[in-house]
Amino acid sequence: MNLEKDIKSGANNLHIFFKWFITAAFLGIIIGVVAALFCHLMEFATNYRTVHKNIVFLLPFAGLFIVWYYRIFNVKKSRGTNLVIESIRSEERLPFRMMPLIFVSTIITHLFGGSAGREGAALQIGGSIASKIGRYFKLNINDMHIITMCGMSAAFSGLFGTPVAAAVFAMEVVNVGIMYYSAIVPCAVSSITACMVAQFLGVRPEGFAVFGIPTLSPIPAVQVIILSALCAVVGVVFCICLHTFRYLFERYLKNSYVRVFVGGVLIIILMLIFGRDYLGAGMDIIDKSISKGQVKYEAFILKMIFTAITLQ
Repeated sequence: MNLEKDIKSGANNLHIFFKWFITAAFLGIIIGVVAALFCHLMEFATNYRTVHKNIVFLLPFAGLFIVWYYRIFNVKKSRGTNLVIESIRSEERLPFRMMPLIFVSTIITHLFGGSAGREGAALQIGGSIASKIGRYFKLNINDMHIITMCGMSAAFSGLFGTPVAAAVFAMEVVNVGIMYYSAIVPCAVSSITACMVAQFLGVRPEGFAVFGIPTLSPIPAVQVIILSALCAVVGVVFCICLHTFRYLFERYLKNSYVRVFVGGVLIIILMLIFGRDYLGAGMDIIDKSISKGQVKYEAFILKMIFTAITLQ
């Protein structure tokens, strides 16, 4: 009797394993293709802005288009990545329209010089595609949570070429300090698959050459711990900066079109004062800081201000 029960239990576990292996691989292929397209368009937008420098002066009008673009999809206030995370914590539905909205608006933002990253866009693209596929296959609520995390990890991995980091990030970003261990295998499979597909389609993984790594000893270890603590403080300050700018903009500029236009004008003014290094994703700053060590001490503060204004 126990043997029969063990066989049934083993067969059920094997069925679950193959179900998620196939589902995650299928999802990784689809999102890997989308991530590759997104990455190539982002590179085109960045290169075009670098060559045609005056296009930055059209940023306020690009912002007006983005607000209008969201309005025609009946979205007056985007909840962005927060909505993706909340869909995993609860039974809230993640709309598929998030994908074309964030896809197009992020490319336009980078094309005209807005200071924004790609991480949030990757999570929203992957999460919305995965949620749509999950509803198509009529998955239950627990499986919907897992497949959404698979989509997040796949898009992040396909865009940045970091499958392990993407899988772990997707599982821990939902609740700080809590890991969704049931999603380990699905997230790993979707992440690796998306990374392979994206690289097959010409996406180059993000990488920086690091030289002179010190040997492990007490002093470098303490320095790393202190640096980690300082980075955590900077992260908290950045979150406060984002919320403060959004509060001020929404309080004194009620109209979304006026708000985004003013934000674009402020970015242009800051660019004329501090230079173009803080436009776009800011990868040039990272490259200069690692390879040459020529970044100004106040660069992180300026980048926070540029980004907070862009994302208001």
